[in-house]
Amino acid sequence: MKSPAHRTRDIERQAGYLKPEHCAPPPPRTGSDTMWFIRDGCGIVCGIITWLLVFYAEFVVVFVMLLPAKNVAYSLFNGVLFNGLAFLALASHARAMCTDPGAVPKGNATKEFIESLQLKPGQVVYKCPKCCSIKPDRAHHCSVCKRCIKKMDHHCPWVNNCVGENNQKYFVLFTMYIALISLHALLMVAFHFVFCFEEDWSKCSNFSPPATVILLILLCFEGLLFLIFTAVMFGTQVHSICTDETGIEQLKKEERRWAKKSKWMNMKVVFGHPFSIAWLSPFATPDHGKADVYQYIV
Repeated sequence: MKSPAHRTRDIERQAGYLKPEHCAPPPPRTGSDTMWFIRDGCGIVCGIITWLLVFYAEFVVVFVMLLPAKNVAYSLFNGVLFNGLAFLALASHARAMCTDPGAVPKGNATKEFIESLQLKPGQVVYKCPKCCSIKPDRAHHCSVCKRCIKKMDHHCPWVNNCVGENNQKYFVLFTMYIALISLHALLMVAFHFVFCFEEDWSKCSNFSPPATVILLILLCFEGLLFLIFTAVMFGTQVHSICTDETGIEQLKKEERRWAKKSKWMNMKVVFGHPFSIAWLSPFATPDHGKADVYQYIV
């Protein structure tokens, strides 16, 4: 026996219940639609805070710990490493925020579009009553983006965007690089404290000893918090990719209607086919190649 939720879902799938006469034609695309950006106050504030926190870590690492260090090789190596990872983290954040996560065209559930699908007798499709669009399988409506998103995992205010089919790679890279720079910062703070305890505090920083301690403690708190949060999120995302099941699908315990693929193939679907160094680059758009994004059980 089906639950009420399943019965409602079956009704939505029947073409006779789509009511295309209630949908206006989709708005024409303009030049302002070329870049994806969600105008959500909370998300914009969270995104700005994310960048400011990274810049604060940059300031403390460079001006408090590395520049005053006597060992030039130590400063140069850690400066290049930290700044390189921070740059990749911010680039990943920008790509995750400004990339269309897989939005379904809004208002395309018109009579003309439904007729153009040439549905066979008994064939069914979804219609989203909120954005009036034909919703593909594994798509869900986001109340913040106000769009249906293909393979939507969740809406993340820290990137001011949904994590979906087209930008999951950038979100995973963002969490990975933030976790790495947080770990790196914590290790440098530990070494700096050891060095300052052995030497005169006035010689190990360009700032006064009290200011140095406060700046380092704040960086420790920030690094530890971000390391735990992003490491857990990174692990959750990788597990979700390997099992080919989004966060919403796991939360709603939706019936699996798509074919099971290997974990390696699922990784290629998100990061690109074949495996290459481009997997680690936020500037490389994933090339799915032979990796089939949608493969359903017949």
